[in-house]
Amino acid sequence: MSYEFLQTLWFILIAVLWIGFFFLEGFDFGVGMLLPFLGKKDEERRAIINTVGPTWDGNEVWLLTAGGAMFAAFPHWYATMFSGFYLALFLLLVGLIIRGISFEYRSKDSNPKWRHTFDWMIAVGSFLAALLLGTAFSNLARGVPIDANMMYTGNLFTLLNPYGLLGGLTMITVFLLYGATFLTLKLEGDLRERARELSKKLYVVAAVVVVLLAVFTYIATDITSKIGIDPGFTPIASVVAIVVAIFFINRKMEGWAFITVALHIVLTQVAFFTLMFPRVMISSTNPAFSLTIYNASSSQYTLTVMSIIALIFVPIVLVYQGWSYYQFRKRISTDKKSLVY
Repeated sequence: MSYEFLQTLWFILIAVLWIGFFFLEGFDFGVGMLLPFLGKKDEERRAIINTVGPTWDGNEVWLLTAGGAMFAAFPHWYATMFSGFYLALFLLLVGLIIRGISFEYRSKDSNPKWRHTFDWMIAVGSFLAALLLGTAFSNLARGVPIDANMMYTGNLFTLLNPYGLLGGLTMITVFLLYGATFLTLKLEGDLRERARELSKKLYVVAAVVVVLLAVFTYIATDITSKIGIDPGFTPIASVVAIVVAIFFINRKMEGWAFITVALHIVLTQVAFFTLMFPRVMISSTNPAFSLTIYNASSSQYTLTVMSIIALIFVPIVLVYQGWSYYQFRKRISTDKKSLVY
C-alpha cells in the first residue's frame, strides 16, 4: 500500500471512530442531561439511568480509541490539538469523570440528597461534554491560530467565539432530542409518554439551531472556496434528516424518529470531515500553516502496522458491542421489583 493511501485511509478510520462516538454516545449525553428534569421520582430516575447503564462506558471507548488513533497515526495533529485545546479538553475530561463517577456511586446510598446530587452531576457532566465537543469541532472547521511551527497560538477564549459556541449549542440541543427519542424506545408507561412529549418540544429548538449553524458555516468557514455554494448531498441530507425526524415524532413512530436523528448526527460529521480533508487542523493565521494528513502523519511503516492491527481487532469490537446492545434491548419499567440498582 502506498504512503498516500495509508494516510488517507487513517484519516477515514479516525473519522469513523469520531462518528461512531457521536452516534453511540450522543443519546447517552442526551439521557444524562434529561435525567433530573424528566424523572420525578427516584424509581423513574433509576429507570432512565438503566436505559444506558449497560452500555455507556463501552460507548466512551470510541472516544479513547479516536484519541489513541490520532496520536499514533497523526502525532503532529494530536500534539497541536491536545496542547492548544488543553484547558478545554481538561474540562471535557472533568465532565466525563464526574459523569462516570455518578453512574457508579449514585445508588451506593439510599439517602435522597446523595442520589439527587449525583443525578445533577450526571446532567452537568453530560452538558459540559456536549458543549465542549461541539465548540471544539466547530472551531476546527472555522480554523484556529496556528503558526509555521504547528503551534497553537490562541487560548481558551479564542475558542469561545460566536460560531464555536453556536456549534456547542447545536450539539447540546441535538443530543437532547436524540436522548429523548432514545428514551421513548427504552421506557414504558407514563415516563415514556413524558419523554415523547418532551421530544416534541425539543425538535423545534434543535431544527432552528441546526439551520442557523448551516447558515453561519458559510460565513465563518472556507466552505465556499473549498466546496462551493452548493454544499453537496451530505450537508443537505443532514438538515433534511432532522426535519424528517419531526414527522416521525409527531406520528409516534419512535424507531424511525431515533434513526433519523441518528442519521442527522452521522451525516453532519461526514460533512465536517469532508470539509476538513485533507486538512486535519485549519490555520486561521495562514492557510499554508494548516496541518494536513501529509505533514502531520506517522511513518509509512507505523501506518502499515496499525492497519493490520485494526483489521484484526475492529471487527471483534464491533461484534461485541452489537451483541451487548442486543442483550439489553428490552424496555425498562419503573417497577421497583424489576429495577437494578
